[in-house]
Amino acid sequence: MKICGVEISGSEAIFAVAKLKDAEIHHVPLDTKRIALRNDDDSANVKSFAGFVEGFVRDNDIRCIAIKKRGKNRDYAGGPTTFKIEGILQLLRDCEVLLISPQAISAQDRKHQFQLPGTLNKYQHDAYRTACAAIMKAST
Repeated sequence: MKICGVEISGSEAIFAVAKLKDAEIHHVPLDTKRIALRNDDDSANVKSFAGFVEGFVRDNDIRCIAIKKRGKNRDYAGGPTTFKIEGILQLLRDCEVLLISPQAISAQDRKHQFQLPGTLNKYQHDAYRTACAAIMKAST
């Protein structure tokens, strides 16, 4: 089982792929670690972003994406660009998309103590934990 964890931060989708093999979670290092949506008011930029994401998913044979949920109101609400990014990810063909709350990610992390491999950049840690939480949830 291979899952791409995604953290949406500002105008970027940050990726980290994890797979379950022999009852252990392993990081799958990829060249693409994040894709930015610049100037989301321009339709051409939004379409270009969607094309990059579609290519990333296709080229890396990703069949499941787990997105760390963002707040919809109050102080921790995601901005409008983050919701555009989420919508684009949810529209991907042949790819299941899960939304996982930060509380569920933390609970799975406490229970399974996910190890952060050295192959990750620091900014990918939340995306990786999201992928790990989705894998553990799916395997139970």
